[in-house]
Amino acid sequence: MKESKQGGGVRHVTVSGDRSGQRLDNFLMSQLGSVPRGLVYRLVRTGQVRVNGRRAKPMKKLQAGDEVRIPPVASQAPEDRRVPEGMVERIRECIIEQGEGFLVLDKPAGVAVQGGSGLNWGLMDVLSRMGEGYRPVHRLDRATSGVLVVARSHRAARELQKAFSGQAVEKRYLALLQGELAEDRVTVDSPLKKVRDASGQHRVIASPEGQSAVSHFRVLERVGGYSYVEVRIETGRTHQIRAHAASIDHPLAGDERYNHDPAPEGLNRLFLHAHYLKLPWPSEQVFSAPLPEELAAVLDGLRSGTSSA
Repeated sequence: MKESKQGGGVRHVTVSGDRSGQRLDNFLMSQLGSVPRGLVYRLVRTGQVRVNGRRAKPMKKLQAGDEVRIPPVASQAPEDRRVPEGMVERIRECIIEQGEGFLVLDKPAGVAVQGGSGLNWGLMDVLSRMGEGYRPVHRLDRATSGVLVVARSHRAARELQKAFSGQAVEKRYLALLQGELAEDRVTVDSPLKKVRDASGQHRVIASPEGQSAVSHFRVLERVGGYSYVEVRIETGRTHQIRAHAASIDHPLAGDERYNHDPAPEGLNRLFLHAHYLKLPWPSEQVFSAPLPEELAAVLDGLRSGTSSA
């Protein structure tokens, strides 16, 4: 990788062959060190980052030989992140598999993948204390638990990002929907658009002006006025399952943003868990994580009739 500098601390970095195919935002994260991802997006959005002299989007795939203009940024040292005591050990216990190129873990609910936007730390800050080279390749909402894969090398990041963007990865979730679905299988094929509601909060809604999104809901059990379902998603839009469920008037239990009804007794989080992930690289592999105990207890309460909204 070739690098040149100009006045004001601006760098011009030529993308090397081993970075070809990497997304611009992930390339910048590797170049800028411990900075919030939100700052990276802001630099791109305001045109301070350029690719071959032109503005670009964060998701742009770089090619070998591309020249990336990178402005000076004050890096935040990893030790400045306020990772809670004991969190490193907690995340170690969540590891499902650790290979040479990637790590798979069962992410706890309440842990964001990235810090920033009012969060002092995120999962990537925890992983930075466990070793170097970890790179996010997909996301789970902070409130969602379950299987998450993180790359450990440039090549793994490139291959896994290609698999996710090419919809070669199969992702399935377990969720509890408000109300009982009339059909055993429901497919929601509705574009999704990010909006800001009257309170100023960001939401995602079904809209013809949005990005394409497809979710397949399969009923596993109807219990206590709820539907316990498995959801397979073809796309990976922000809040996709939550927004699609709300769009068919069956929002997720415990979803404070999209569901105004009270949660079942004992449910203190979003009932959404990524339980299955099939990866095509480096060979076809399937990883799974069982339903967390606190969610299983809510189901047991509904089955026994001891839980009520």
